[in-house]
Amino acid sequence: MFRSKGTAHIAIMLTVIIISALAIVAEPVAPGQKAYAALEASQSRGGDPNSGWAYLWLIAQLIHAEAANEPYAGKVAVGAVVLNRVASPNFPNTVPGVIYEPYAFTPVYDGRINLPPDSESLRAAQDALRGWDPSYGALYFYNPAKSTSWWVFTRPITTQIGNHVFAR
Repeated sequence: MFRSKGTAHIAIMLTVIIISALAIVAEPVAPGQKAYAALEASQSRGGDPNSGWAYLWLIAQLIHAEAANEPYAGKVAVGAVVLNRVASPNFPNTVPGVIYEPYAFTPVYDGRINLPPDSESLRAAQDALRGWDPSYGALYFYNPAKSTSWWVFTRPITTQIGNHVFAR
């Protein structure tokens, strides 16, 4: 869209993305869906009820960093794992707490978490926040070809989508 990489153009692009993210959050939810189920659980345990757009953005950043080349359902599943952890008493009760928990996600350590998400990652985060969970309640995911943790291989598998295995 913009040919110049000047600071003003980057600021405009980020503003458009943020406004788009805010519009995504405001869209209606289909009947029967549990809208923002994990966020509601987080808020009932002391989470910030005014941070919905920030949660959407942060989840989308993680999805982009972890699952950029995965199928769409795999992207949504990565977001669902974050929200499943927020709802679990065994993990921090906020989206940032889960994502920035020590040793939880490689992109936090290698800096990829700071990349802006693409539009598909934002949509996937929105679908996860609306309650779609293609991971079937998973609390973990990994790529068996890349994982070096023996522990994660001991977890019961819920499904595999693309290169990621999802587990409880």
